Amino acid sequence: MSGRRSTLPPAQHAFVALVTGLGLLVSSCASDTASFEDVPPADELYAEGLKTLEGWQILWVYTVVNYTKAIETFQAIIDNYPYSDYAVQAELQIADAYYADDRWDEALSYYRDFGDLHPQNEKVPYTVLRSAQCHYAQIGSIDRDQTSAREALHFLEILLRNYPYSPETREGEEMMHELRTRLAENVMQIGDFYIKRQDYQAAAERYRSVLNVYPGLGLDAEALFKLGVCYENLKRVDEALRLFHVILENFGNSLHAQEARRHIAAAN
Repeated sequence: MSGRRSTLPPAQHAFVALVTGLGLLVSSCASDTASFEDVPPADELYAEGLKTLEGWQILWVYTVVNYTKAIETFQAIIDNYPYSDYAVQAELQIADAYYADDRWDEALSYYRDFGDLHPQNEKVPYTVLRSAQCHYAQIGSIDRDQTSAREALHFLEILLRNYPYSPETREGEEMMHELRTRLAENVMQIGDFYIKRQDYQAAAERYRSVLNVYPGLGLDAEALFKLGVCYENLKRVDEALRLFHVILENFGNSLHAQEARRHIAAAN
C-alpha cells in the first residue's frame, strides 16, 4: 500500500485483473437493470405528475405546487416511454406546468414544439393560444416597447386563420381586439410625442398609420383630427379641411367634431 510492490506472479496478476473486470461489468449491468426496473409504468408516472400539480394547502389558504418535480415526472415518461400516448400528454403537461409557474420562455418553447411534432393533434389550437398568452404576459406598459404585444398578435392571427372554428378562437378574438387597441394607442402616443415637439411630418406618419393599420378601434376621430392639425402646420390646408369635414360627416357627436368645426370656421 505505502510503496510495497506486489509479489504475485504475472499470470496471477492477469487472472486477478480479469476477475475484477468481470465483477465490475456484472455489477454495472445489475445496477442498470435495477435502475430500469425502478421506473414505474407510464400511467403511474402520469398520475403521479397530475397529483403533484394539485399541490398542497398551507393553512387552507395557499396552495403550493412543486412544478419542478411535476415537470421531472412528466419528463421521465418522455424519456422512458417515448412512443406511448402518455408521452404526448406529458409534453403538454410540461408546457402547462411552466406556464403556471410563470416561466414564459420555457412554456412557449414546449407549446411551439408540440405543434411542430403533432400538427394534427386536437390540442394544437390550444397551444397556439397559449403561445400568444405567453407573450401577452410579458407586455409592458403602454409607453414601453410593444414587441411582446406584436408577438402575441402574430400567434392570434395564426389561430384565427388556421383554426377559425376551434373553441379557443373566441377567446383569441377578444384578446386580438385588446392587443390591436393597445398597439394603436402606443402609435398615437408616439404621434403625440412628435407633435409636441412640432415635428409634424413624423407625427402625421403615426396618425396615418393608426388610420390605415388600426381602423375601427375608437381612435379614428382623434387620429383624423390630429392628422388635420399636422397638415395645417405643414401648410397643407386643403387636406386638413377635408379631414375636418370627414370628422363632421362620420363622427359628428364626438368631442373632436367640435374642434373640427372651430378649425373649419377659422379657415373661412
